[in-house]
Amino acid sequence: MTKSELGRGAAFLLGVRALLPMHLGVVPFGIIYGVVAMQSGIPPLAAVLMSSIVFAGSAQFLLAQLVGAGAPGLLMIGAVGLVNLRHVLYSASVAPMLRGLPRRWKVLLAYLLTDEAYAAAIPHLMSGAAHGHWILFGAGFALWAGWQAATIVGVALGAHLPADLSFDFALPLTFIAIVVPLLVDRRRIAVAVLAATLAVLLEAWPYKLGLFFAALGALVLAAMLTPRSEP
Repeated sequence: MTKSELGRGAAFLLGVRALLPMHLGVVPFGIIYGVVAMQSGIPPLAAVLMSSIVFAGSAQFLLAQLVGAGAPGLLMIGAVGLVNLRHVLYSASVAPMLRGLPRRWKVLLAYLLTDEAYAAAIPHLMSGAAHGHWILFGAGFALWAGWQAATIVGVALGAHLPADLSFDFALPLTFIAIVVPLLVDRRRIAVAVLAATLAVLLEAWPYKLGLFFAALGALVLAAMLTPRSEP
């Protein structure tokens, strides 16, 4: 059976299978998030609910660190919103392939659209596979289920680990693993180098503000280097 002949169930399972290998990085990351949330003073129930409501690993990690640092509430909201701006790009990328779906499907897929789900589903969507929304749903659901389970394990472990045990290294390592395979041309490499350079130079800024300006600088450069003929 070719991708153009997939049924709904087969498309869903294709998305699940495409996502499963990513659990090798997602599950440890989720566990570490749970531990960091506990070390930051976030109540266990709130830490678990954050994985269901926010469902964005990098934003949750950052929010936990900001809570631990005693950052103002408005800064937390702005930080999470800025970090999650990349999801707008994911949405713009998949929108033409999912045009015509009912609103209920669009709301569900918007909730499940994350870095890993996008990476797992987009090759199949671009190849014209049938029932592409079911592929994305399968990938997103598989990630969601694994993330919730990993968070619960991390929260349970966090209550028994030393408070001074640091896991800050997990977030950059996870995103390095996601980004590196995408650096396939000079434009993307230039944007990644600028973002990394600014993040290092501005690392000492309070409340992780350096990260936000590094992201903004990278977005500006990406816009400048994007040919006008591209959609």
